[in-house]
Amino acid sequence: MPRKTNGSRGKGKTIIRVFCEGETEQAYTEFLKRRFADVAVIKYPKEIGLFDEAENRFAKDPQYRDNAEVIDEVWFFFDVERKDIGLWDHRLKIIKKLRKLRRDPNIKVRLLMTTGCIEYWLMLHYKKYAPPLQTEAEKARVINEVIEKESTYKKGDYPSTAKIAVNFPTATANAKKSLLAQWC
Repeated sequence: MPRKTNGSRGKGKTIIRVFCEGETEQAYTEFLKRRFADVAVIKYPKEIGLFDEAENRFAKDPQYRDNAEVIDEVWFFFDVERKDIGLWDHRLKIIKKLRKLRRDPNIKVRLLMTTGCIEYWLMLHYKKYAPPLQTEAEKARVINEVIEKESTYKKGDYPSTAKIAVNFPTATANAKKSLLAQWC
């Protein structure tokens, strides 16, 4: 099936399918969808779910299965937590399977991972934020810090998440600085 050049794809736009762990990740994805509508078509299921959800959708859902040849990228947007350590071999198998859904070139699979909780990523929109989050107390602290920066913030709320997300260039720069600080 040749790649579409117009219609729902848009003229030459990148087609991205996103799978999210939670509602706040979906709200952030909605911001990206609207912000980059001129260059990409970003779609995500209204239900949350990650690797198994993606494997199931590409196996059974015609919107995914029948359009794999025109999908450029699949993104997984989730938190990295200790409970996930035993799942990585299974997830890697699914990633490899998804990459091969297109004949040439392969679909790119991107992992959009946050440390402990999405609010860690949201704080990077305001400042360099290096400590990894592992405990529930650390997660609660960073959520409170996000609320201090954006008083209307609530998990899964698009308007408040979008207010934060407009600072994504700052977040990207701060993430790079935070990673470098951790490795030095």
